[in-house]
Amino acid sequence: MSLKAHILGVPMDLGASRRGVDMGPSAIRIAELESRLERLGYDCRDLGDIPAPVRETRPHGSRRAKYLAEIARTCRQVFASVSRSARSGAFPVVLGGDHSIACGTLAGMADAARKEGGRLGLLWFDAHGDLNTPASSPSGNVHGMPLAAVLGRGPRALTHVGGFSPKILPEHAVLIGVRELDPPEQRLVKALGLTCYTMKDIDGRGLKACMAEAIATAGRGTVGFHVSFDMDAVDPSAAPGVGTPVKGGLSYREAHLAMEMVADSRKLRSFELVEVNPVMDRENQTAVLAAELISSALGKRIL
Repeated sequence: MSLKAHILGVPMDLGASRRGVDMGPSAIRIAELESRLERLGYDCRDLGDIPAPVRETRPHGSRRAKYLAEIARTCRQVFASVSRSARSGAFPVVLGGDHSIACGTLAGMADAARKEGGRLGLLWFDAHGDLNTPASSPSGNVHGMPLAAVLGRGPRALTHVGGFSPKILPEHAVLIGVRELDPPEQRLVKALGLTCYTMKDIDGRGLKACMAEAIATAGRGTVGFHVSFDMDAVDPSAAPGVGTPVKGGLSYREAHLAMEMVADSRKLRSFELVEVNPVMDRENQTAVLAAELISSALGKRIL
């Protein structure tokens, strides 16, 4: 019997400064994501894209949180679609777009977990913390705020997508691959007691040890966990086509090992991959890796 998977695109780039990640969902589809998952035994249905506003047709609003109203509106649509998919028994695979879409994806998955009487865990792969709020953000770009929002910090338009907050408790969330944190984000990590594996931790202890602990943390006291994977977690040598590249990230094999360990845990409930920027890419290299990593997380094995 095959498993159901729903693919949903969210081609939104309002949360970022650099243009191009709105083309990410199409690039990942071109990399044959659907056929890859079908070969793994999934009955795939592509739900198409959530329509996202075009930047040039909207005023950016407050410089502290640019395009906040439009982003929140899109995230409410993502919430509704993801919640429907999860409650139907399908496995949601959400393709971004910039990372602000996570406010909608996690609202949908946390809502489904609540209806089961449980909590959702979270593995957040990212070069950055995404823990800013309008008060602390140096840029006002909302793609730097979604992790804070799902933990209950920030503007109500983001924290209460779906009508409840927080989506994730700090003790159930893990940040992996981080190598660039603003000082307010550093303070919030410590204040919340958030588990955070920096690249220093991964270099010093090894990815396998860090991932084993991360999976245990996200799975403890939850119905399972969601993976939100920003492609800038991977080193630009392997993933050049991202919105905000930072040197010194996960290698090609480290990224795959992390996803293979996620699959082996059998606790994965949904997957989201964001920040693929074809404008910055080379021959769709980053989108192909994105499709490969999703496949590894959903059960593709070497042997």
